[in-house]
Amino acid sequence: MKFKVVLEQGEDGYYVVTVPSLPGCISQGKTKEEALENIKEAIELYLEVLQEKELKKMQKAEIVEVIV
Repeated sequence: MKFKVVLEQGEDGYYVVTVPSLPGCISQGKTKEEALENIKEAIELYLEVLQEKELKKMQKAEIVEVIV
């Protein structure tokens, strides 16, 4: 999967990375490379949690067949 990220240098010198398409998905690093590696891990964890939430929703749902 590909995601566009925003990479900015903060006032403290660290690089901050956000993922506009994944609200709240943010990470940082001392270097650009470290920040980009860290955001990859953050994205993986974000998607994992999202998948778990969707599975929980489906467990509460009732699945029925409809004949048309």
